[in-house]
Amino acid sequence: EDHVSNTASHVQMFEALGAKPPRFAHIALLTAKDGSKLSKRTGSLSTEELREDEVLEPLSILSVLARLGTSDPIEAVKDLHQLVESFDFSKFSRAAAKFQVEDIKRINAQILHDMDYNLIEPKLSERGLKIDEAFWNVVRHNIETLGDVQEWYDIAQGPVDSEIQDEDAEFIETVASCMPDGPWNEETWGQWLEAIKGKTDRKGKSLFMPIRKVLTGMNHGPELADLLPLIGYERAKARLNGQDLKDVA
Repeated sequence: EDHVSNTASHVQMFEALGAKPPRFAHIALLTAKDGSKLSKRTGSLSTEELREDEVLEPLSILSVLARLGTSDPIEAVKDLHQLVESFDFSKFSRAAAKFQVEDIKRINAQILHDMDYNLIEPKLSERGLKIDEAFWNVVRHNIETLGDVQEWYDIAQGPVDSEIQDEDAEFIETVASCMPDGPWNEETWGQWLEAIKGKTDRKGKSLFMPIRKVLTGMNHGPELADLLPLIGYERAKARLNGQDLKDVA
């Protein structure tokens, strides 16, 4: 958009050289989140930075750029062909469009959430992550980028940075005393929860949140029913007892 005024000069140069001018199209000027102009001089986000700082799917970047400045919704697509089919310069407004990396992360998360294991496995292997399909299916809906998979892998394998609050110390002892024997499966959490409820009057968030924080060091994430088999009996026991997990197999 900010080159509309000099396009006539470009056309004249082509004609002066005896060449046929190309067809020009002007899209909206992209601005930063605060409305300021994107500029290399001010360190604005570049594709190179996106490659270095985030593990993003190329299609997530293209999905945003192909729709930014149009009335079409910015949403995840399955392949580049889908973007090409819907791309039309007539849809672009002349009004400035705000470029936000948050939009790319949102779309990237949607793409990863729907990605099958056979497509993601080579990408994970390139990062040195050898995880199976069961692990991917547990964590895929709780990540924004491939880098987040490493975080959940570390949580599953330990050690984790967890701390038992003084007011929860007695409760966690009760939780530990109710642990079902291993090996664990998707039914373990339900069995464990029923045993805990039989020995405490806690309910809702005050019941499960201290357990989640001790076992994962996080206050959010995949369902514990799905996550517990990945953590395993020995690691869970060590975390509940406040032990250093580096020595736990």
